[in-house]
Amino acid sequence: MAKLIVSGAGGRMGRLIVAIIVREQQHQLVGALEGASVPFIGQDAGELAGVGKVGVPVTADYAALARPDTVTLDFSNAEASLQHLAIAAANGAAIVIGSTGFTPEMEARAKSLAGRTRTVIAPNMSVGVNVLMKITAEVAKILSSFDAEVLEIHHGTKVDAPSGTALALGRVIAEARGLDFKSSAVFGREGITGVRSPDKIAVFGLRAGDAVGDHTVYFGGQGERLELTHRAQSRESLARGALRAAAWVEQRPPGLYSMRDVLGL
Repeated sequence: MAKLIVSGAGGRMGRLIVAIIVREQQHQLVGALEGASVPFIGQDAGELAGVGKVGVPVTADYAALARPDTVTLDFSNAEASLQHLAIAAANGAAIVIGSTGFTPEMEARAKSLAGRTRTVIAPNMSVGVNVLMKITAEVAKILSSFDAEVLEIHHGTKVDAPSGTALALGRVIAEARGLDFKSSAVFGREGITGVRSPDKIAVFGLRAGDAVGDHTVYFGGQGERLELTHRAQSRESLARGALRAAAWVEQRPPGLYSMRDVLGL
């Protein structure tokens, strides 16, 4: 039974994770974290999640919670997650980060910190999405002459675009084809763009309504097109993937791991 801390406990993902932990009792909720300015500080995490009082108050003091025998599930935001990673590394606490929106500089900082403790960082913790990434890499090699494009849609309140998952799919394609994603990526088209270059990988984001998250990879050839799609029907797939990652990383040596490591893909 892992001792879990939920960061972003007042958000939609945080509340869902707390609810699953409390209802299924496969792990122990030992901490709930939020930003100091939110109105949830001091409230009971279970009551906030709608599962009744559990005796775990929401706090902003992560340093007081992070211990070597804990695993933190962090779905806050990129800046907060990086701060939490630094504290987890200093305290020897394991951490699972599902936040997106990291800048290249923040990614470099995260990688330098992650190896100091047990860390899983993944833009999407859904089992199905990570299978999609594996399949995408294989198809990108097999259909090396096909144009590759990635399209995603999320709810209108998502603050970063394209999604971290869509970017990860773009990187997977680039790596499979021996391309540099940074120079190959296209994030918008307008006007007279000219003929599509075969070494480009377009990644586009749509925002509408309450869409949880759909990702489609298009491989277009002459006279045919292959589409690989994953649709998230609820956030529960992400929450359960995060809990699986927490249970897995708890017993691992210090290092930076991905969901593909967790799933053995």
